[in-house]
Amino acid sequence: MPNVLLLIVYLFTLCSPPKPEKTYPIGQIKTNKGEVLFWLYDETPNHKASFMKLANQGYWDTLTFNRVINNFVAQGGCPDTPAGFADSPYLLKPEFRPTIRHIYGAVGAGRDNNPQMLSAGCQFYIVQNKKGEHRLDDKFTVFGQVFKGMDVIDAIVAVKTDSTDTPLSPIKLDVNVLNLSAAELKKLGYMVKD
Repeated sequence: MPNVLLLIVYLFTLCSPPKPEKTYPIGQIKTNKGEVLFWLYDETPNHKASFMKLANQGYWDTLTFNRVINNFVAQGGCPDTPAGFADSPYLLKPEFRPTIRHIYGAVGAGRDNNPQMLSAGCQFYIVQNKKGEHRLDDKFTVFGQVFKGMDVIDAIVAVKTDSTDTPLSPIKLDVNVLNLSAAELKKLGYMVKD
């Protein structure tokens, strides 16, 4: 009888479907200059969820990088106007983390000068200064880190702009969330730390 039980367990193991491979949500920005991929931090859950929601809705796909400054940031997502972020679909409470800083390639949430430091749900920027932008630490929420495509951001901030730092030729956004496995990420040069 024990041998029959072992046989049943063995057959059940053979017939059970394989466990699906774990995947990780990755931010993707496609432009006419190329593709940018970035890790989304679990440590900033509200900003991560907001980015994923708007990307999956295609929110940014009619918008542009509207403010680009060499040795500073490439910023996009909604109008950067004196009126602030009146057109943002919502605002988010800050999620400052001492372990997540404004280093080269950091992806942060834009905001106006509001005293609560609330982030605009729609506005994001990528730090292009190779030394980082540490004066922004604990003032703006960083929710991601570029691991592929900083050469694209370098090219974007080098374009000709007008007096408001808006590119003369619009750089359109196609923003998505990719679900990639650890093996797929490794091929792209990113090692998952679980």
